[in-house]
Amino acid sequence: MAGEVVAARAALEGPDRGIVRVALRSEGRLNAMSRAMWRQLRSVFESVQRSADARCVLIEGEGGAFCAGGDISEYPAFRFDPRGLRDFHENDVWGGLSAMLACDVPIVACIDGACMGAGVEIASCCDIRIAATGARFGAPIARLGFPMAPREARLVAGAVGETTARQMLLEAATFSAAEMAQRGFLSRVVEPALLRAQALGTAQRIAALAPGAARLNKQTLRVLKAQNVPQTPAHQAQEAINTVANPDPYAYAASAEHREGIAAFLDKRPPNF
Repeated sequence: MAGEVVAARAALEGPDRGIVRVALRSEGRLNAMSRAMWRQLRSVFESVQRSADARCVLIEGEGGAFCAGGDISEYPAFRFDPRGLRDFHENDVWGGLSAMLACDVPIVACIDGACMGAGVEIASCCDIRIAATGARFGAPIARLGFPMAPREARLVAGAVGETTARQMLLEAATFSAAEMAQRGFLSRVVEPALLRAQALGTAQRIAALAPGAARLNKQTLRVLKAQNVPQTPAHQAQEAINTVANPDPYAYAASAEHREGIAAFLDKRPPNF
């Protein structure tokens, strides 16, 4: 079954008034994001942004996982060509993530099970993140022979913190919900049986407040965050990575280790780097 991102229409009356439920759904793949799902994610959040009735988004995964990353079964079709790789990250992935970041409607993440790679990126776009005690977090793509795309890495580092991002990307470290709460990524951690009720309750409280004020607050916080980004040499180097004076960040597409990492995952064997 092909994966999909499904949005349930906001209720017009009652405690769920104005709450848009967004579900990540990819049966048998722990809701791994396909290219089509990234495009659907963008469409869903662009629609939410245009909606006058939306007051809060509750995003979750189905089947006991939030999102285990990207759908690696698709990767051999496009990842080994720099142009195809760039198109995937800059248009499909960043298109979905940027639509979430540009959304003025508050977003609550309900996180259970695996939250890896693409899952961490999606969660990083949310305003409030609530996780079950058994949730796990990471971005172990080093095992697959490729780095995180520059803008995605900046997003994740800004949300999880630089130290955590370095551990995720450089040693393929994964973390428990309790650890991610201690590091400031999660708003709170609850028992699995209480997760959905807690997340929905948060969305209901947000939806009961002034929707115009919420949108203005998100706009203000977005501007303040942009103004407060430190102009350190590291930041300047990160900004420069997309300029013509720097190497193409997707030039590794046809590299042997990239091919080996993807092939090993699909063959269910350890990679030989």
